[in-house]
Amino acid sequence: MRMEREDWTGGFLVAQEASALVDLLCQQDSGVLDRIFALVEPNTMDQLRSLTNNRDLVSATVDYFKTSEHTICRRFLTVIYQYCENIPFLLETTLVSVAENTTGTNFSHTSDNDNFSPSRNVKRPRLDHLKIYTDALKSMILQKHKTVTQAVLKDISLDDTWVYLRHRNPLRVKDRTIQPQASLDAHEGEESEHKVSVESLLKTTSRVVVLLGQAGSGKTLLVHCLGRSWAKGSFPSIHLLFLLEFRQLNLISRDLSLKDLLFLFYPACEDDEESEAVFEFILSNPEKVCFIFDGYDEFRAKLTNPRKLEGFIDPNKPLTMTDLLSGLCNRKILPDCTVFVTCRPRDVTDMFASPGFITCELQGFDRLGVKEYAEQYFHEKGDEFKKKAVNLLMDSRHLLSMSHVPGLCHICCVCVDHLFSSGGYHADLQLPTSLTQIYMQILLASLRRFNGGGVSGTPLLQRYRNKIVEMSQLALKGLEGSTIVFMDTEVPPELQDFGIKSGILSSVKLTCEDGSLGYGLTFMHLTMLEFLAALHLMTSQNITESQLKKKLNLKTRWTTKTDPKSVFTDSLHLYVCGLAAEVCTSSLVQLQVAEGATAWVQRRQAVVRNVLLGFAGSTSQTGPKIVELCRCTRETQDSKLARAVGSRPQFELRNIRLNAVDMDSLAFVTAAADQNVCLDFGGCSIDLDCLEILPSFKNVDRLIFRSRKYDDRFAEALCGILSKLQALRRLDFISGSLTDVGAAKLARALEDCPHITHLDVSDNSLKDEGIRVIAETLSRLPNICSVLMGKNIISTEGVLTLIEKMAACTSIQEVHVEGNKEISLSFSQSSDTICENTDLNNTEETKNVRFKKCNITVSHVASLCNKLKGFSFITLLDLSYNSLGNKGLKKILDLLPKLGTIQEINVSENGVDMDGVVMLASALCNQKNLRRVNASGNEKKKLVLCFDTSRRHATRQLTPSENGIHVHKKLSLTHYDIQPAYMAKLCKQLVKCENLLEIEFSHLKLSNESIEKLMLILPEMSSLHLLNLSHVDLSTNGALLLVRSLADCQRVTAVELRHQAEAFIKFVPEKAEAAICKLTEYKLSKTNVEKLSRILENCPRLSELVLSHNLLRDEGVKCFVDCLPKLKISSSVSISGNRMTQVGALDLVNSMNTCEKVVAVEVSLGVDDQSLIHFVKEHVNGKTLRLRECSFDVIHLKKLVEILNRCPRLLTLELSSNSLQNQGVFLDSLAELSTIHTVKLRNNGLVSEQIEYFVKQFSRCHQHRDIRIEEPWLTGSAVIGLIAKCLNLQPYIREIRVNRASINIIIKEANSSPSSTSIVHPENFSPALQSISFDGCDIEGQHLTPLTLPIQKCLALQDLKFSQLKVDRKGTEFFSAVIPSLLNLRNLTLDLKEAAEDDVETLAEALPNTPGFESLSLSQLVLGDRGAAIFGRALQSVPNLKSFNLSQCSGWTTARGRDLVKGLVQCVSLAEIRLDSLVLDEEGISILAQGFSHLDSLRRLSLNNIRVVTSETFVNGTGILCLLSSFKGFRQMEEIELESWRMGDGGTYELVKYIPSWTKLLKLSLSDNSISDQAGEKLLTALSHCRALQKLQLSKNKLGQASAAKLSQVLLLLPQLSELNLSENRFDPQGSKALCEGLISLKALKILHLTSFGSSDLVDVASSLKHCPSIEDVSLSWNECGDSLASTLAKILPLCTKLKRLDLEANKITTTGAKAIAKCLPLCPSIEVIRLWRNPIDKEDENLKDERLNFSSV
Repeated sequence: MRMEREDWTGGFLVAQEASALVDLLCQQDSGVLDRIFALVEPNTMDQLRSLTNNRDLVSATVDYFKTSEHTICRRFLTVIYQYCENIPFLLETTLVSVAENTTGTNFSHTSDNDNFSPSRNVKRPRLDHLKIYTDALKSMILQKHKTVTQAVLKDISLDDTWVYLRHRNPLRVKDRTIQPQASLDAHEGEESEHKVSVESLLKTTSRVVVLLGQAGSGKTLLVHCLGRSWAKGSFPSIHLLFLLEFRQLNLISRDLSLKDLLFLFYPACEDDEESEAVFEFILSNPEKVCFIFDGYDEFRAKLTNPRKLEGFIDPNKPLTMTDLLSGLCNRKILPDCTVFVTCRPRDVTDMFASPGFITCELQGFDRLGVKEYAEQYFHEKGDEFKKKAVNLLMDSRHLLSMSHVPGLCHICCVCVDHLFSSGGYHADLQLPTSLTQIYMQILLASLRRFNGGGVSGTPLLQRYRNKIVEMSQLALKGLEGSTIVFMDTEVPPELQDFGIKSGILSSVKLTCEDGSLGYGLTFMHLTMLEFLAALHLMTSQNITESQLKKKLNLKTRWTTKTDPKSVFTDSLHLYVCGLAAEVCTSSLVQLQVAEGATAWVQRRQAVVRNVLLGFAGSTSQTGPKIVELCRCTRETQDSKLARAVGSRPQFELRNIRLNAVDMDSLAFVTAAADQNVCLDFGGCSIDLDCLEILPSFKNVDRLIFRSRKYDDRFAEALCGILSKLQALRRLDFISGSLTDVGAAKLARALEDCPHITHLDVSDNSLKDEGIRVIAETLSRLPNICSVLMGKNIISTEGVLTLIEKMAACTSIQEVHVEGNKEISLSFSQSSDTICENTDLNNTEETKNVRFKKCNITVSHVASLCNKLKGFSFITLLDLSYNSLGNKGLKKILDLLPKLGTIQEINVSENGVDMDGVVMLASALCNQKNLRRVNASGNEKKKLVLCFDTSRRHATRQLTPSENGIHVHKKLSLTHYDIQPAYMAKLCKQLVKCENLLEIEFSHLKLSNESIEKLMLILPEMSSLHLLNLSHVDLSTNGALLLVRSLADCQRVTAVELRHQAEAFIKFVPEKAEAAICKLTEYKLSKTNVEKLSRILENCPRLSELVLSHNLLRDEGVKCFVDCLPKLKISSSVSISGNRMTQVGALDLVNSMNTCEKVVAVEVSLGVDDQSLIHFVKEHVNGKTLRLRECSFDVIHLKKLVEILNRCPRLLTLELSSNSLQNQGVFLDSLAELSTIHTVKLRNNGLVSEQIEYFVKQFSRCHQHRDIRIEEPWLTGSAVIGLIAKCLNLQPYIREIRVNRASINIIIKEANSSPSSTSIVHPENFSPALQSISFDGCDIEGQHLTPLTLPIQKCLALQDLKFSQLKVDRKGTEFFSAVIPSLLNLRNLTLDLKEAAEDDVETLAEALPNTPGFESLSLSQLVLGDRGAAIFGRALQSVPNLKSFNLSQCSGWTTARGRDLVKGLVQCVSLAEIRLDSLVLDEEGISILAQGFSHLDSLRRLSLNNIRVVTSETFVNGTGILCLLSSFKGFRQMEEIELESWRMGDGGTYELVKYIPSWTKLLKLSLSDNSISDQAGEKLLTALSHCRALQKLQLSKNKLGQASAAKLSQVLLLLPQLSELNLSENRFDPQGSKALCEGLISLKALKILHLTSFGSSDLVDVASSLKHCPSIEDVSLSWNECGDSLASTLAKILPLCTKLKRLDLEANKITTTGAKAIAKCLPLCPSIEVIRLWRNPIDKEDENLKDERLNFSSV
């Protein structure tokens, strides 16, 4: 750039170019420097010559000329220009400007002796070439601008045209006033935007600028305006600007260098010298060159990935177009040049984000911009026309939403113009309702224009059908070939003429790759090309439906570098969908010539709609595709499709730009769905004008805005429409840039939104003021439920202000503040009713106040407490993780009386030390309302205070249990190291407690000195009832010190110490009658045992002593046994798990002799290693010794015999798993011991011969003896053979019982007289056997033969029983031979399997008919008709029969069934009848009913699941009532079972008539009888007369709340009830609560089954189990109970000391609940199994390894 003389300042230029001048002069020889030195003042020059370094000398010289006079400075620069070599081009340009302004300077003059020969005359021509080229370049750019803007309505002002810069957010560090540490913004890296003018984009050079914009947004117009602005001199830093169009670059297929490219499209240079000069300038000054590439979206190829290019590319090297352009855009060529690229947003990923890369996006029109454009468009139409047209455009929501894009705005104006011109602007116009319909009107406008504006009878589409078909074919060809510009040779002349005249096509000048000029054709806009292509798809018979479907793909707006390149706008699918609208059917039909066109078009349209329905049913669509689907649906105008698309409950939209058309489409589908919907906008760019569309979403109940883009301006715009959203309930404005200013506006707007229930403004930039303003507003929102304001900036003072505001809000339920991390507020919807009720204990809702990590110190306590007064009731006050210290805690305690009612205060992590703990111990004793203090000294520093809120309420009468010693208090200290001094201080304070006190010292470190301090004061703690020392690291001596409490304090009832595990000392109010001592898992030496014994000698109340797992070994056991006689133990001693050997075991056995009080010793040296000593409680005749897995050898067995021989009383000896198969001598010795009366030998490896011999020898003493032997082989034929031999060898056997693999033989005394009922026989030998039974021994009929003769000899046999016997012909023969000989037989039980009918008949004929026969039990037999008849006759011959069981028998016809029943009812002495699953007809039922009326002695009746062949009357109730009415005479009834009768209410009411007379009833089973709640109530009322009832089965009925209420009353009258089954009924939570009232009185209850009870709230039921001391079996399965039940059970189970089985199958107990139950199991030794099937539990959890926890049926 040249300078005018008056603007030139030499010193300034020298200073500006100083660095370049120094570099240049340092390269010159001395002759040039001497000429310059001659210009310097002599004195100064003398000083400069003192510098020895040449560069320093040159630099100082240049500095001299910076401040020299103007003339001298000018001469200096002139000399440089004239004599220096290799001047840089840019510097040379500056020097030329100086030289041209130098008056009187002759540049051709040189001195005569000048040796320089620079070509000075060359420089001017080089600069002239550049100027000539630049002028020509500007001229071309101005001409292009003129061409592009000839149809533009108004001039473009670049400084008033705005774009949004898009950039990534830097890390956001908040000023945390409470927490000093900085935190990272949650949305670091998210894109944000700010506005800049288009003109500013080129103010800064040497960067890559990408201008984004939708098709039609005006990108091309703007870049040509930028070119014009440069040509007019607006960007002085840019010397050369090249504007290239990608559509032109598509025509180049050969490789070009940068130079070739530039001079191909821009003015060619006159000669090579000019081109070299220009290109040399470009290469030397890239920072002064700008390249503008317009329309990358129209480029057919993608830019080459710069990683695939060389590090630096030679500008003269020919390259492919993609490589050349990529090199420029990615700094591989001319790194310092400026590159400006325009493209659509989706293509920005192709730019590869080179250094200096910035992205900006061109925005469309706002509402005002649309109006201005429309007014400009219609300004020549007349004011009235313009006004109506503009109003029409602005009032049409759909047209207006489309018009935000300038290109579409022009199209909409054309559309409106056409509508007015064709229909008249006074007419009532039918406006287009979709984008497709607008383009259809544009097409019609173009046809009208070609038609000359005239009107004809033939529709235009039909008239120009052929031309439209050709034009649409051309469009589809261009679409499929990615062709935008068609060469004129590709388009027929007639079609060219039609297209240009109609305005559909336009002609463009083209530059071919050989430099020649040509012409091409383009559609008026890319969207018009796509519309016509869609028109061809929908009208061409050559396009199949499958081809059409392939074009219907939803386009995502998320782009990646791997996406295929497209030059189009991806709107084809929209137009196809729009043409599928019903309104377009007639237009499409006009383009058809074939018959049946209408049907064909409708089918084609249906195909499109069906494809969209398929998309609507997919659940995998992403947000961008959902938006596209909505737009497609909007185009179809199909309400059914819109409902399908809009039926989703939430629309998640992420990181896309949403325009008015998108919002309008979303509103369309959600309105059609007519259901509540959530709109979730995350990172989406939304124009503020688009928010005005939100009120059209009639059903939006939740709005979510999450992005840093959403700031105060956005919030202000949102506030303007919030009140219009009538369905809105939840508003989330999160992760944004909202400040206090925006919060204030939002708060004011919310006041007009009374329906708001949830508000979330988390993760913004709110400070104290903004949070305060929102908090103040909440009291005016009647329906608010929750507010979240976390991740903002709040100070401690702000926290206090927040609590003040919340205290004034009556509906507040929880305030949770955790530093700046979380601020959450929860509200109740029933505050008005709560405030009216004064019973705080029962109806006051939970109110929690949490201030964690808020830096609250002692100085804040007074203010905090003052503000908390506003709360009438606080459930929890959480002040954890603050800085209160001891002083702050004390101040809180002092102010407690002023705080109202608080249940719990959490002051964890507040720097409270042991002095503070001592202070709390004092407060616990002195403050009546303080109930518990829980403190932990571990890393969490837990400290919680719990209060009794009921005692603070003045209006409530205190109960006696709350007003005295029965009030419990607890001090819990865990994970502390309590030194002796502090232990003394603590105990000194705790002595003062007057209430029941529990102390927990768990997980502590206690020295012996600390324990001594504790033990000194322990007897003085009269109110102490529990001292918990679990998991305390105690030494053995320390543990013994605690044991000493048994002697020192008579109130101690239990000392249980387990090393570093559960340990406690229990107390009773007065003197304890008995005490327990458990000392386990310590290492007790002999000295420790002696010391322990001396302590226990002083404990006369000791009932139980446990010394398990103490590594006593033999020596310790011997020492303890020696001390045992001195100990006064009343119950038992356990020495299990002490690793003793057989020697120690024998020492324990010997205790039966050394200690008179020992009545039983149990020793197992196996895996379980169990050793127990039991002491006499009541009068016991004998002693018991159990030895299991002791592996005694000969010496040990000999010693054992000696010990047993000295036993003073009769002994029961049990030997299990001791390998006695080779110990015949021991067995002989054992048999000779007269002190043994019972021997139990289990799994000792004995064989048959040993057992026979032992039985024979054991009975020699002729006294009563009991032998029980169990071996796995004692089944089948083996056990039968053994029994037969024993009967032959031993005549004194009185009873034999065989059960599975064990036998029990009872031998009577030799002098006992025979039974009075026996019959004298002449035989000399008659065995004394009276009873023999076989049960589950795998015996088959064929095995019984050896037993025939021995049984036949047993003339005294009275009871014969075979269960689960597989009978065959041999078995039948056995019974036929044996039964007739048993004349004294009274009871016969035959449970036979697989018996044939013939065998059963034979058996029936063999039944005894003796007068003494009383009981017959037959089950699971298939009798057949003949068998039934025989049994019927047989029954008539045993009139004294008292018990008959024919359950599960079958096989007869109804006629023979009647015979069987007739025989049965002849037995008038029957006391028991069991006929389960009996099959009869109605006559049989009548016979049975008549017979029952005569059975006055009947006491037990079981008729479960009886079946009637002709069931009409029975089902309808007649048969049931008949049978039930026969029960009237049952006065002695004890048990009655009538399951599965389905008797209903009628039968129940009949039964209820007789139940009150059954006063001896013990069992009633009415399961599965369809008993209603009302009938159940009557039934239970009747049962109130049955005071002896023990078992009640009412499962599978319809009992409900009324029955439960009555049951709770009746249970109080049934003290002997031991079994209750109420499973599978319809009890609700109220029913379960009523049941609890009755359960607490059932002291005898053993079994409680509530499977599928009908209520999931069984917590109270579980809690009531602690009042049932006999409970053994509980089922709460299939009730959907959760962890609350598990938690309650964990507390109750240790109290249920007899519980064996607990069923919790199919509930909702999680791993947490299961762990709670598992934790209590060590305290529940009686429990055998807990079923947890079908619960969401991780059974692999390490805490759930107890084998009693059962998780599967495997």
